Amino acid sequence: MSDDRTNTPRPAIAIARGDGIGPEIMDATLAVLQASKAPLHFREIELGEAVYLRGHSAGVAPEAWDVLRETGVLLKAPITTPQGGGVKSLNVTLRKTLGLYANIRPVRSYHPFVETRHPNMDVVVVRENEEDVYAGIEHRQTEDVVQCLKLISRPGSERLIRYAFEYARHHGRKKITCLTKDNIMKMTDGLFHRLYDEVGAEYPEIEQNHLIVDIGMARMADIPEMFSVVVVPNLYGDIVSDIVAEISGSVGLAPSANIGRNFAMFEAIHGSAPDIAGQQIANPSGLLLSAVTMLSHLGLNEPAERIHNAWLKTIEDGQHTADLYTSSRSRAKLGTMAFAEAVIERLGQVPDRLRPQRYKSDRMTPPEIRPPAPTTKALVGVDVFVAGRMPADDLAATLEAHQPDSLTLLMITNRGVKVWPEGHPETFCTDHWRCRFMGKDGAEISHRDVVTLLDRLAGGNVDFIKTEHLYTFDGQPGYSLGQGQ
Repeated sequence: MSDDRTNTPRPAIAIARGDGIGPEIMDATLAVLQASKAPLHFREIELGEAVYLRGHSAGVAPEAWDVLRETGVLLKAPITTPQGGGVKSLNVTLRKTLGLYANIRPVRSYHPFVETRHPNMDVVVVRENEEDVYAGIEHRQTEDVVQCLKLISRPGSERLIRYAFEYARHHGRKKITCLTKDNIMKMTDGLFHRLYDEVGAEYPEIEQNHLIVDIGMARMADIPEMFSVVVVPNLYGDIVSDIVAEISGSVGLAPSANIGRNFAMFEAIHGSAPDIAGQQIANPSGLLLSAVTMLSHLGLNEPAERIHNAWLKTIEDGQHTADLYTSSRSRAKLGTMAFAEAVIERLGQVPDRLRPQRYKSDRMTPPEIRPPAPTTKALVGVDVFVAGRMPADDLAATLEAHQPDSLTLLMITNRGVKVWPEGHPETFCTDHWRCRFMGKDGAEISHRDVVTLLDRLAGGNVDFIKTEHLYTFDGQPGYSLGQGQ
């Protein structure tokens, strides 16, 4: 598709109007895009609640995938996910299916025109988008216990971290902070932190620090001015980006970009707000600013600047939607489309007090992942998870009676606390036991040894529910050590 006047190619983008307030804020956003003369061609797809209700568990109409692959770009309004089981998160489905590994959420304050206690904050959260507990791998294992697997991979983390450093360099940001909980999750979060340090060594011009996520989020809520770019695993990133958006003055102002190698999705971070749907009072700013980010991603920097600066001028002029309106700062309380019209009236203007925006393309070359050095992997033991209500000493006696000669029961834990040998009577136990067997005298074992162990336990009516193999890599344990090891 091309512009008839200039014969310039017009990028095709997919749009999804979403649910709740989605259609209203999408209409407002498209009105501004069209008024700005941004050379775009829109192809509408259906996502969300109506698709779920037609029986598509991921909330995506089958024909939508072809449009998404053909356009490579999606501007998406918020959707409503039906309550109850049997349906998947649409956002998670899109991010994982389309390889959208980096979630970029820039947040800044608009003091004094939007009320905030942090007038100087300007933070970009770079969140890993595909892994962590968002893999959604969960199991009920016993009557008492369910589990959720936290998956952190080296390539998934490295490409996200490299993207964060490239983003900082590209945008002239001088500091990156990494947030993890590797004092507790030493292997999963520890890998993310270690890769942050390894990649960071290649960017000596950028100031780098790491914080444990709890104190990091506390400081974000109190002194966000100490942060510039924050790179973070998936779950923490979801939380910290909402914190940062809220303390800036309004979650409704925050844009979001989801970036992959061959695809990009742009959306506001807020939900579908069905309680105010159809009332023309929703703030379209989050989606509109996401569209501005989309324009920059497409290399359309001139309309991106025109819209963003017109939006800033609108905010500066006190033309506010209901969520921002205060009698002391606002001059008019506008509805959704009226706000869009106010932005359109100011196209070509720049703010007087807020910092005008200047854009260069946000489309960066995807980072190359470097393969890790080869390692020597050895199977040295197995954790067998057992269900049942019994004293730990009785369970140990049963297990030892059925273990093969090649394996030795080393310990039993309950919810991660060692209860055998030398457990404590005060420890509260559930019906879920981790039983660690190691090769006798530290010897390497085989898969056949594991199968033999399980066969014997089955013969002894032991209800084993899961196993985890224990490996060393170049002689270093690839598993968490229990108490006393």
